[in-house]
Amino acid sequence: MSYKEAYGYAVARIRAMELRLLDASVFTRMLDAEDTASVLKVLGETSYAAALTSVSGEGGIDKVLETVLHDTYEEVNSFVPQKELVALLRLPYDFSNAKVMLKSVFSVRSGGKKRWDLLTSLASYPVDKLISDVETEDYQLLPFGLSTLFPKCLSVWEQSRDVLEAERLLDRQMFAVMLEEAEKLAIPEILAWVKLRIDGENIRSLMRLKRFGFDSSRAASFLHEGGNVDAGTLAPMIAEPFETWGRMIDYSDFAGLLASIDAGASFADVTMNLEKALDDYYLSSISGSRYSPNAPGNVVAYLWAKELEVKNIRMIVVSKSTGKDNDQVRRLLRNVCA
Repeated sequence: MSYKEAYGYAVARIRAMELRLLDASVFTRMLDAEDTASVLKVLGETSYAAALTSVSGEGGIDKVLETVLHDTYEEVNSFVPQKELVALLRLPYDFSNAKVMLKSVFSVRSGGKKRWDLLTSLASYPVDKLISDVETEDYQLLPFGLSTLFPKCLSVWEQSRDVLEAERLLDRQMFAVMLEEAEKLAIPEILAWVKLRIDGENIRSLMRLKRFGFDSSRAASFLHEGGNVDAGTLAPMIAEPFETWGRMIDYSDFAGLLASIDAGASFADVTMNLEKALDDYYLSSISGSRYSPNAPGNVVAYLWAKELEVKNIRMIVVSKSTGKDNDQVRRLLRNVCA
């Protein structure tokens, strides 16, 4: 079977799986539901029904969403011709687990408790193996460059108690590995998507760092290399009003996205609107693959759409328990107009 034929089969499978994605009417019903129990009832009429049978009480919804997403990744991994593509998309979960393990070590050394309950099965590196490696301090078995980075992060914390610095080091490594793996795949559309993710994360980080009063020199160390927009160009933007950011990088793909966000809103709203816009943009940028019956980008588009679907469900469930305004939640839903 040729490369194109192999992805042709994978895309056909993806097309069938797309029928399980929730449409706008389902999200409208969940938004209009009175409480969490009513939201779960709506979900029980969808592809989430099987996973919901294991739920007991409201606290189980996170486990349901993780199970559905995990099963989705595993199903796609079973037929995609390049397993490395699915592993690439799961890398953020691997590094999320690395952060959880690091913070657990920090906590124990400070007299606190372990937080293994925060580990996720969505990572490609098995959770039980990660726990064993860290517990026995057998760091050389850790993947993705963590064999040397993990002890370095521990050393940083021992010297400074700076958790933020440890997270910065892990984030930098994550995007470096994502870029490296995308280059190994040698699929132009996938490499372009990863570069876009790096740029988007840099812009998102700038927004958060601006809130905490970081200057450009300090912010620069939190930005990642490898995107289409040079990190050295982005860093000075932190000192400027948000409404000018789009003009400062008007040559990039993000100029229009930044211009579309209401800069006159509160800082919190601008941040949330930016994150929503970025999530949607990552999807729209790869969705052109749908016009090709054998483009690997179809795999990325479907899995990212599933990620956004799960994020939407979690947002709605949380809104029911916190009493958040439905209209605000509606505006923040990704990849759907409910």
